[in-house]
Amino acid sequence: MTGQNTSSAVMQQRVEPHDSLDDFPTPPWATRAICDKLDGLGFNLAMSDVREPCANRGHMVKPLRELFGHVMASDVFDYGAAFPVRDYLFGPADHLSMTDWTFMNPPFRLAEQFIARALERSRVGVAVLARSSFLEGEGRQRLFASPAPSYVFQHAERVVMLRGRLVRAGAPDPANIDPATGKPRKASTATSYAWIVWIKGEEDTRWRRIEKCRLRFEREGDYPA
Repeated sequence: MTGQNTSSAVMQQRVEPHDSLDDFPTPPWATRAICDKLDGLGFNLAMSDVREPCANRGHMVKPLRELFGHVMASDVFDYGAAFPVRDYLFGPADHLSMTDWTFMNPPFRLAEQFIARALERSRVGVAVLARSSFLEGEGRQRLFASPAPSYVFQHAERVVMLRGRLVRAGAPDPANIDPATGKPRKASTATSYAWIVWIKGEEDTRWRRIEKCRLRFEREGDYPA
């Protein structure tokens, strides 16, 4: 007889209550990885502007500032990173001005609305980091039909996103203590992630892989001390 596998990797599921802020910070390396793919497709990000409407503590904003000419960042909640507090879905008109790109890791329960708004307000494209399972389900057929995503970039390795904190994959997670040993478990996740990218005028969905690249794209200072 085998017992239930209750390891942190298997049990780490991104399931949030309906009124949750969905606070799962994005590791900066994952944003650099998709930007590298877009650069390889010929997009000049340095000459483009980008909006990040779910800025959280700025972990996606940081790499965007490294690569884009201009970055507009905000969030509906003040996480202490000094970003303007704006409601992307129902915010003031000046916050909904056009931009070349929109990058985001939106709250899962509102992701479809966020994507629809981003498609309306982006001149070139939209890049969304989401659970791979987001691509499933009959209820999203309309979202993926018109316009259809241009690319799905599936991460080959796990992108470790934990509620309310950013921890390097494989590093001790102080918020996850093993009761048997009293020591922090290593940061991990069983959830797979992909970037879904819409390019204006391109609706032939192509599937691509983002090969293992975390160590290549991690930078000094990416993680809180």
